[in-house]
Amino acid sequence: MKIKTFILTGAFFLMFSAITFAQEDSLVVGRRGLTETPLPDPGDYEPYNPLAPAKAAFYSAILPGLGQAYNGRYWKIPIAYAGLGIGVYFYIDNDKQYDRYRDAYKDRLAGRVDEFAGRISLDRLVDAQQFYQRNKEISILVTAGIYILNIIDANVDAHLQQFNVSEDLSFKPKMDFDSLTGKTNYGLSLNLEF
Repeated sequence: MKIKTFILTGAFFLMFSAITFAQEDSLVVGRRGLTETPLPDPGDYEPYNPLAPAKAAFYSAILPGLGQAYNGRYWKIPIAYAGLGIGVYFYIDNDKQYDRYRDAYKDRLAGRVDEFAGRISLDRLVDAQQFYQRNKEISILVTAGIYILNIIDANVDAHLQQFNVSEDLSFKPKMDFDSLTGKTNYGLSLNLEF
């Protein structure tokens, strides 16, 4: 039950954070009402650095969240540590419960009185050990998955930061005079200006 709650909470948290921080508002309220923000100057973009994604991924592999700091996405650092912390917490909790039932099982086999005497049968003690062992393994996998997602996020974010998102797109009519046949060819071209 705890693992299902953990997974649902994690999914809700990631979905909420993605929706909240996914898009910045491009409209500004000014004296004349609601207007669009001016487009950034193409000179504001940093030159392309092919090693930036690899650096960001390496930094996140060394210390989770360091790649996000390298990219300037400081708000993602608490999300990474919260995910890792939750996974470690559930591992420790399941490990304690596993040890508790394991000790009771050993005590019962040795003929000593355990804390579950008269309440839980020997077969149920074995089932409880298997349940908590499986939950420990799942906690390890979830923690490793969040660690890997942290590295992938830093790499992808570094790639996307270098992508020119200028809204300076234009359609221009194009007329081409063919000197061989004497005919004019008409067309429409999409021009991307960098």
